[in-house]
Amino acid sequence: MERVSTDDVESVEAVPDVHLSVLAGAERMNVQHFRIEPGATVPSHGHEQEQVGYLTAGELTFVLEDREVVVRAGDSYALGSEEVHAAENRGDETVEGVDIFSPPRTMADWGDE
Repeated sequence: MERVSTDDVESVEAVPDVHLSVLAGAERMNVQHFRIEPGATVPSHGHEQEQVGYLTAGELTFVLEDREVVVRAGDSYALGSEEVHAAENRGDETVEGVDIFSPPRTMADWGDE
């Protein structure tokens, strides 16, 4: 068994005001914690991994190719493999949550996706 606390890992600022931490992982999935400050944007991208997540604070707008979806604290979401998406914190509150990726994803490299 592996136990990983957010206090035990380094947070990386992937793009301005978007912070990611890779937490526990296994052969077929891993968990990441994220924090997105007000006004910050995760650029449009896709990846081979399926992604499911849960918001613990704030409100996040996912911008998909054909629509926008607002996710609030207490909501979960799922993105399919290669589903192109961006995410924007349009509110005044910091967004926090966790994502699970399968297969595991190390760290976002949005410049190359």
